[in-house]
Amino acid sequence: MHIRNGDNVEVIAGNDRGARHKVLRVFPERERALVEQVGTIIRHQKQAGQQPGGRIEDSAPVHVSNLLPICPTCDRGRRVRHQRLDDGRKVRLCTHCGEVIT
Repeated sequence: MHIRNGDNVEVIAGNDRGARHKVLRVFPERERALVEQVGTIIRHQKQAGQQPGGRIEDSAPVHVSNLLPICPTCDRGRRVRHQRLDDGRKVRLCTHCGEVIT
């Protein structure tokens, strides 16, 4: 996948289009990622014991096709390509400038 945990990403589609936030968790089997403050949903919770009831805001997973990793050199969301280096490491490269995205 082109998205990893801890990446800074830009949202390119949906209600949060243009937002830039950090990826908290990636779900590769569902092709979704949990991004902080993106895909906010409101759940109504009933009071239970000491826990108060009310409306709770939470983030829902977003499909990875709606996210682009931010290139540190370009400072924009860019597509990536994968390449193996001479030492055997597999890295992601920005398709625009060729810089390694960590």
